[in-house]
Amino acid sequence: MHNRLPETSGAGPRQHIGFVIPSSNTVVEPEAYRLLAGNPGISVHFSRIPVTVVSDSETSLAQFEIERIVAAGRLLADAKVDKLAWAGTAASWLGFMRDDSLVNELKRATGIAATTSLLAVNGELRRMNARRIGLVTPYVAELEARIIANYSAIGIAVVGAARLNLTENTRFAQVSEDEIESMARGVADHRPEAIVVMCTNLRFAVRSAVLGAKLGLPVIDSVAATVRNCLG
Repeated sequence: MHNRLPETSGAGPRQHIGFVIPSSNTVVEPEAYRLLAGNPGISVHFSRIPVTVVSDSETSLAQFEIERIVAAGRLLADAKVDKLAWAGTAASWLGFMRDDSLVNELKRATGIAATTSLLAVNGELRRMNARRIGLVTPYVAELEARIIANYSAIGIAVVGAARLNLTENTRFAQVSEDEIESMARGVADHRPEAIVVMCTNLRFAVRSAVLGAKLGLPVIDSVAATVRNCLG
């Protein structure tokens, strides 16, 4: 797995990508710019929905209603973006089919092709035919258990998992790359076929490729996967 993106040339942007992100996310924007450095033919634009706490409470789960994301997508459509992406991973615990419904609703509401971080991650797992994965998240045990169950339902076993037991989304962004790498190395001991860093507010998009090369197995960061999917 690598994060090198095809370089483009030209005086002005030729492709506009619109990302809907949680309001408290401070990672997607700077990491997208880093990943797209050297690609002046691509511009990225952002809209937000209110999200502050990520837990298994009903209040937290309600933050990710499809209608909210679609409304933010409509705002990006005003900028005539070429593709929309929900840069969030809530469907990993709410249910994978939820993002299938979301992209259909975004396309219906805006006429613009759409994707999500979870669809991007799962697409990469599918292409490499991974059936044993390691999982790294900042989440609490209840959300981790839901994610593991959802992967099990599609025939993918989570053979090793590491979590931080955090709920405040701004705290996720403060986790160091060294700490994330340590978590990933720990789950690598379980011999997965790939490691997934599941959260778009963990800062690991660029370093994931470096770690993957060191470990000799793909490390799929959810931000990096989302950007790659938007360019595919």
